[in-house]
Amino acid sequence: MTAMYWTQLGAPVGTLLLTADADGALTSLSMPGQKGGRTAESLQDGWRCERGPFRAAAEQLAAYFAGELKEFQLQLSPQGTDFRQRVWAALDEVPYGATVTYGQIAARIGASRAAVRAVGGAIGANPLLIVRPCHRVIGADGSMTGYAGGVERKVWLLTLEGALTG
Repeated sequence: MTAMYWTQLGAPVGTLLLTADADGALTSLSMPGQKGGRTAESLQDGWRCERGPFRAAAEQLAAYFAGELKEFQLQLSPQGTDFRQRVWAALDEVPYGATVTYGQIAARIGASRAAVRAVGGAIGANPLLIVRPCHRVIGADGSMTGYAGGVERKVWLLTLEGALTG
């Protein structure tokens, strides 16, 4: 079995659970109560709790929450279908402080208007909250639609980035 690592980090949005592969690439970042997120109880036997592989992630997350970092530079290795990987890559292109709609993400990956629901499903399955900014995707009418980490956290993150005032 390939070595897998995990750690927990305190953050303004709650204690984050991070996992990484043997090379130190992030495989997930979950929040407490996250729909479909990892929990300490869901970690597999043999996974090692170590802070070392997460040093860069911890530093960059701290800078992000302090309003000093606008773009993460981390090695990522999430598992997902080719379609999900395309959607997640499109999320990476949404700049700090900006928002896009599900339809705009669909258009960016060349998916039809009818594929918006599938795009939403892929965004909802994003295993790397915050660092892969699915919180920047909003409803076509500007509404704060679902966020696996909770709509309150989505609003908090968008406010931190200056995309929302209040």
